[in-house]
Amino acid sequence: MTELLSSVDAGVDPRAAIPEPDRPVVDVVMPVYNEEADLETSVRRLHRHLADHVPYPSRITVADNASTDQTLAIANRLAAELDGVRVVHLELKGRGRALNQVWSEDDAEVVAYCDVDLSTDLNALMPLIAPLISGHSDIAIGTRLSHSSRVVRGAKREFISRSYNLILRTAMRARFSDAQCGFKAMRTDVASTLLPYVEDTGWFFDTELLVLAERVGLRIAEVPVDWIDDPDSSVDIVATAVADLRGCVRVAWALATGRIPVAELRRTLGRERLPGPAIEGVPYGMVGQLARFCAVGIASTLAFALLFLLLRPLGAQAANFLALAITAVLNTAANRRFTFGVRGAADRARHHLFGWGVFLFGWLVTAGSLFALHRWSPDASHAVELTVLVVSNLVATATRFVGLRWIFRRRGADLTTERSAA
Repeated sequence: MTELLSSVDAGVDPRAAIPEPDRPVVDVVMPVYNEEADLETSVRRLHRHLADHVPYPSRITVADNASTDQTLAIANRLAAELDGVRVVHLELKGRGRALNQVWSEDDAEVVAYCDVDLSTDLNALMPLIAPLISGHSDIAIGTRLSHSSRVVRGAKREFISRSYNLILRTAMRARFSDAQCGFKAMRTDVASTLLPYVEDTGWFFDTELLVLAERVGLRIAEVPVDWIDDPDSSVDIVATAVADLRGCVRVAWALATGRIPVAELRRTLGRERLPGPAIEGVPYGMVGQLARFCAVGIASTLAFALLFLLLRPLGAQAANFLALAITAVLNTAANRRFTFGVRGAADRARHHLFGWGVFLFGWLVTAGSLFALHRWSPDASHAVELTVLVVSNLVATATRFVGLRWIFRRRGADLTTERSAA
């Protein structure tokens, strides 16, 4: 789905899109918070670039995120002075909140955004919007991780960025290469369909939108960019990275539990017959399954440890049994949807019955380990008990993966047979 575009499609007439009167073809949104020092220079530079290099009616929207300095006043002055500049003021902070609100209400054919520091070279703007205007793609993103991109930034940011995108590719099956580059665009009709399901109001907004777009079968074009790090950026890298990882867990859970209606969105957007990530039981590759299973396993182990400690007053064996029983149901449900991509009610009871069988095996392993510990060390502390249980639980988890992969592979094969027969 993801395609690398380094130049504008030569077959597209750049003046082919004729907008309605007073309706821009492109609206470039610039989210800002307390940017009084850089705002005017950046807006004027972007305004000149649109006038000189973008052959479509264009607009700049300054989305003020509850600034407390002179940012809003400067933005209003620029809007009064420059044609095609407007201001939207939000009472609450959040880049994602600003983009969601402005894009959802936009009347342009294509909506885009860039960071106020203009770290991305604006010469990439036409290659970014051209595939959207031509109808070739649904979303376009700038990527700093292409071999043809030219990037100047510190080793710390480079390491965090590449590590984050590696996590997305491994755990979320993402195919796009650069989730957080502040240079993206999408067709407005697509935005109106997807944005109601994007919850994040901060920096994870981009990732959540792209993951959802891939899941529903949209085409994402990637444009190599020249990018220079802003040394005065106010973004807290560590805090942002932690928030992004929490967002990954939330989105993965939403997809696993069916809170995001992927199949329905594919039908709405006309993508149900296009190739894309499996959504109804067709198994994924071994590496991807294992990565997602490990993510579910880590979450289950943490939940088990917390429940065991909470239930420990009932006795070690009783707490172990109850904690395992509760996490077994959640684990089977999460693996059914998230790891192996099985949707719908078909065979759900059989899957959970098998999950309980694996649970009983895990209980025997952990209960046996606990029994042996108490025989050898009757005065073992709660911490030692928990350590032994976690280790034995990991052994049971490995067995669970083999068993679940076997049963869900059978389910995927059955679905493939049914489709072939139909």
